[in-house]
Amino acid sequence: MVIPALLPLLPAKLGVSFVELGVALSVFNVISALVQAPLGFAVDRYGPRMVLLCGLGLGSASFLSLAIAPNYLWLLVAMTLAGIANGVYHPADYALLSKGIAPGRMGRAFSIHTFSGYLGGALAPVALIGVASLLNVEAAFAASALVGALAMVVVALPTTERCTPEPAPSAAPARGAAGRSAAVLTPAIMVLTLLFVMLSLSTSAIDRFSVSALVQGYSVPLSWANSALTAFLFASAAGVLAGGYLADRTRHHGFVAAAAFGMAAVVVIVVAAVALSDLAVVVLLGVAGFLTGVIAPSRDMLVRAAAPVGAEGKTFGIVMTGFNIGGAVGPVMFGWLLDHGRYGGIFWAAAGFMVLTVMLTLGQEWQAQSKRRARLAATPQH
Repeated sequence: MVIPALLPLLPAKLGVSFVELGVALSVFNVISALVQAPLGFAVDRYGPRMVLLCGLGLGSASFLSLAIAPNYLWLLVAMTLAGIANGVYHPADYALLSKGIAPGRMGRAFSIHTFSGYLGGALAPVALIGVASLLNVEAAFAASALVGALAMVVVALPTTERCTPEPAPSAAPARGAAGRSAAVLTPAIMVLTLLFVMLSLSTSAIDRFSVSALVQGYSVPLSWANSALTAFLFASAAGVLAGGYLADRTRHHGFVAAAAFGMAAVVVIVVAAVALSDLAVVVLLGVAGFLTGVIAPSRDMLVRAAAPVGAEGKTFGIVMTGFNIGGAVGPVMFGWLLDHGRYGGIFWAAAGFMVLTVMLTLGQEWQAQSKRRARLAATPQH
């Protein structure tokens, strides 16, 4: 969130356009997409804690380097390094959770983990813009590097959990890396990867570009626009916690996700199409944020259910590349909309991708239901 949080200040600081900043964000996401799956294999091979520490160190160093050399050329280099670091986080985090939490509490565990990420995302604009306003942009980059270093200290603390890579089954010692990859690359996982692309495109339009769209296209004062984004992000975090309880109380995670995202699409369409007061924009984006947050634990439970035993790092590494693919395409697309004065397109695009997400999620759930019914029909009755 460092670059998106500082987005209003970076064009003047670096002498670049929104599209050029979108290119930098795309570099970050393209690199993450390329390395995330291989890093998922590294997580299963060397253990998530060690790989996570290396990722945090590299990410902190990349943002510290921007504090030293704040120019556009180095921004591209730093985004490359930060993209490699970003590829570590999802495979390592979810492998730690999957091997260390009881199945009956997994939805809530995923929700608390995701809530923490949303909370950090919600605090980032306020904190980093505040540091940049009091000091300068370089100080904001340095502050983000310090946060990463503190996270390394916490991760390195000794704990009582034992999370080690699971050995490959002895019955199949001859299978190489290609065979293990094929076992993970199932149709269900490929569909989930596409689902994550749609999720990324729909939410990133709001959490990265809504402030600029509201200020320049809807005449919303900057303070109110920032409040609307903050409401969206904090409500998303609250929605994640609520979604964790839902995820532990249902097997129909696809229906939960589709219902919440469908309602969110309606709310975003209202923001795009209706002349609203500043307060109404804040309230409605808060509602949309809550609804998009609700789906996160169910989304993660769908991935965990599709993951082969002992291959959680690989599976999450592959599926989470969908976020990076969306993150690579989205910034350039949305930056182009802003540069060409099509500010309402930010919200229409978000709503459109939400509708596509709903359709894809329902299709996935119906297919899963059909498979469950077929298994029940094939089970001998006694």
